[in-house]
Amino acid sequence: MHSYTRPDATTPVKIPQTQTAAVVPVLGAKPEIRNDVPVKQPSQLAPGECLVKIICTGVCHTDLHACRGDWPIKPVTPLIGGHEGVGTIVAIGAHTKDSPVKVGQRVGIKWLANSCLDCEQCRTGLEQCCRQAKCSGLTVDGTFSQYAVSWVQHVTPIPEPLDSQAAASILCAGLTVYRALKYSGARIGNWVVLPGAGGGLGHLAVQYAVAMGMRVVAIDTGAEKKNLCMTLGAEKWIDFKETQDIVGAIKEACDGQGAHCAVVTTATSAGYAQAIDYLRPGGSLMAVGLPGCANLESSIFWTVVKSISILGSYVGNRQDAVEALEIAAAGKVVVKYQLRSLSQLEEVYDGLAEGKIAGRIVLEVTQ
Repeated sequence: MHSYTRPDATTPVKIPQTQTAAVVPVLGAKPEIRNDVPVKQPSQLAPGECLVKIICTGVCHTDLHACRGDWPIKPVTPLIGGHEGVGTIVAIGAHTKDSPVKVGQRVGIKWLANSCLDCEQCRTGLEQCCRQAKCSGLTVDGTFSQYAVSWVQHVTPIPEPLDSQAAASILCAGLTVYRALKYSGARIGNWVVLPGAGGGLGHLAVQYAVAMGMRVVAIDTGAEKKNLCMTLGAEKWIDFKETQDIVGAIKEACDGQGAHCAVVTTATSAGYAQAIDYLRPGGSLMAVGLPGCANLESSIFWTVVKSISILGSYVGNRQDAVEALEIAAAGKVVVKYQLRSLSQLEEVYDGLAEGKIAGRIVLEVTQ
């Protein structure tokens, strides 16, 4: 457990003119560690903006996509990536009204950096779909830096019991799977299938599902991941490399009727292909993973006849983030992460691209 000491908000914080940050100069280029990146000064902050001194930041596969520019939505370069940042607010823009956070408070910067809060999507809890949404590490500079600018209405306070390094992964990976489970329609006692259950998002999904009273069928491969998933509360395990009939094995594991829900976090189309077959009538397929070009294919006949719901679930809103963090702070979700330094970001990206990263990666930011 990494300790956190709340700073004295009455003591002025000396803010440097420049900082160290990982910058993607152009799409497809490797991130460059630069030591001369300007820091936005308190006097330059617009109303509603806040300056956060970063303690640590998670690394997500999404950051790699943003660096490569291989999504339909293209980032603006030069770009500072990152969207799982935890830090302390050191300044808030002048004339900010009714700020829900204050200087000295530890907060999280998420994928959704800002939204208008007044359109139909924002009013109905789909802030992440706002046409004016700003995304950390994609359309605005993110958290691979010593300081980051965000917005007071969208940073999320970090509960005191939760260490900063664990909170970083909850801000995206945990939030994403929690929202998918929350809106899946699955209830207490229902079976949920989690492909990739031993991975970075998967191991968090296992724990959130268990905390929500669901019964988990974990799908992955290898003894280490099996042990992890079963230790975290999964009831059934299926090794996709050793099982010839995945659909049959899932149905058998779920009382012979199939699962009530599948949460697919893989970044390829393969994880979606069999879901319609192994879901029971009335089941739901939660599409979470974001491959850039793959298509979601399913049998229209069986989707209709089995009354299957196929739902896209995209990160989470402000309330979802608060709930996901509170569950983790209560000790019901434990993040498995490895610590690296900001200077090792390129090495981490290589590991993500090669599929060699187990669990989550968190970068400590040297001040």
